[in-house]
Amino acid sequence: MAQARDRTPPHDDEVERATLGSLLQDAEAVDAVIQQHLRPDDFYARANQRIFEAVLSLDERGLRPDIQTVIQELKQLGKLDEAGGAAYVSSLTTLIPSSANIDYYAQSVQNFSLRRALLRVASEIGVKVYDESKESREVLEEVQQRIFDLSDNRQVFSFRKIGEVLQETIDKIDKVYKSKKPITGIPTSFERLDQMTAGFQKSEFVVIGARPSVGKTALALNMAAHIAFHEKIPTAFFSLEMSDIALTQRLISSEAAVEGNKLRSGFLSPADFKKILDIAGKMYEAPFYIVDMPNMRLLDLRSQARKLCAQQAVEIIFVDYLGLIGHENGSLPRYEQISEISRSLKSLARELDIPVVVLCQLNRDAQWEIPTLANLRDSGSIEQDADLVLFLHREQKKGKKDQEDEEKTPSDVILTDLIVAKQRNGPVGTVKLELQSKFAKFFPITKDH
Repeated sequence: MAQARDRTPPHDDEVERATLGSLLQDAEAVDAVIQQHLRPDDFYARANQRIFEAVLSLDERGLRPDIQTVIQELKQLGKLDEAGGAAYVSSLTTLIPSSANIDYYAQSVQNFSLRRALLRVASEIGVKVYDESKESREVLEEVQQRIFDLSDNRQVFSFRKIGEVLQETIDKIDKVYKSKKPITGIPTSFERLDQMTAGFQKSEFVVIGARPSVGKTALALNMAAHIAFHEKIPTAFFSLEMSDIALTQRLISSEAAVEGNKLRSGFLSPADFKKILDIAGKMYEAPFYIVDMPNMRLLDLRSQARKLCAQQAVEIIFVDYLGLIGHENGSLPRYEQISEISRSLKSLARELDIPVVVLCQLNRDAQWEIPTLANLRDSGSIEQDADLVLFLHREQKKGKKDQEDEEKTPSDVILTDLIVAKQRNGPVGTVKLELQSKFAKFFPITKDH
């Protein structure tokens, strides 16, 4: 341990000087390192940090950084001596013939900086482990967050000429045209909804909102079951409200068409039991993964989602439901927590390049009225972040005709509207469904039905 403490932190003086020399030779090299998010504290030597700060300061004001301007800037800031003096700054350009390798130099500086950051995190872990005032789980979450922060802060942004993007876009359109398949994303099993959305698309943040007991969990399970059991697409269902066994009972009930109360009570006929065994055989090998974790925090969800995508090739994630996701900073007002969770889930969908479908409660104003985006509970950021917003809504029976229609409908069948309230890249509208409550299963209402 003593040897480890005495070792110099990872760095390379020559690479740091080569990076600064490139910047002083070529003003365009500054743009390259800014795009890589190179920061002053990525440099190990304090002198190099001060020089890079001067380069950035000049660039922000639209001035070209070179030996003379950087020396002058450091003088004005009173940091020339701290930067090694004018002689040191002047010597930087003599180390390299050109700035052609600036990308390599900057990446090397970042790599060493990341290693030093990891050492700091490791040191913090040692301190936190001995802090008995904190629970082990809390320490683990803090450590995970620090590691993810290091990763997120190192994201490199780039741009492409529209010609490059255009070619990929035309290829995608041509592929869809030749396939003659209107569903380009993941099908939901509801034909009319798929016609409007072309299925759940990659990178989309999808919100399904409803008041309690209207059927949002049933709808999500119906969709997830179709995707995993029938389309054979790896699917993950994060259940924050129900246990994995209760969730599986719901799936068996809807897929085998056996009443849910019979499954719970055990009053099954031989025919019911045969249907259960038949459907269980089909479900057994399905790529369906249930994450049963009450009191799940955002960090846990993101970690599990990454693991499922990496290890099980999951292509779509359902989360039931947003209001039960905990935030690491419990002292924040709830609307701020929800806003941050919403943005994080949107970011997760883009990072993993899969649809993330999240269930959400609506506020009391949507009890009987047709819901709007303003009814999304706890935060207005949900409607801003979401690419697709679906609402489940049941009409309140009021008039005589409504009562007559209700009498014609079996008592276990509930007519429900699935409202496409927002879609960034498509139309909005309403899909008519009926919920067969004894099976917790939705069916589309067609002209023939």
